[in-house]
Amino acid sequence: YAQIIDDEKGVTLAAASTLEEGLKGLESKSNVAAAQEVGANIAERAREKGITEVVFDRNGYKYHGSVAALANAARDKGLVF
Repeated sequence: YAQIIDDEKGVTLAAASTLEEGLKGLESKSNVAAAQEVGANIAERAREKGITEVVFDRNGYKYHGSVAALANAARDKGLVF
């Protein structure tokens, strides 16, 4: 999953997850392809709300595999971080 959070207000502005209805057809929900879909979805939702720039917090996870795939897909869809 991915969330865009306003840290100052403590509210979630956008979210995307492999548990969503549109992504239920994925063969696996824990691989790079699933992460790419989540990254593309979160960027799309951010853009719909006028959000173009974020801070990417990987919460201690190494920047490779699914984490990198999610980030790269979000960047490809226009999210800046």
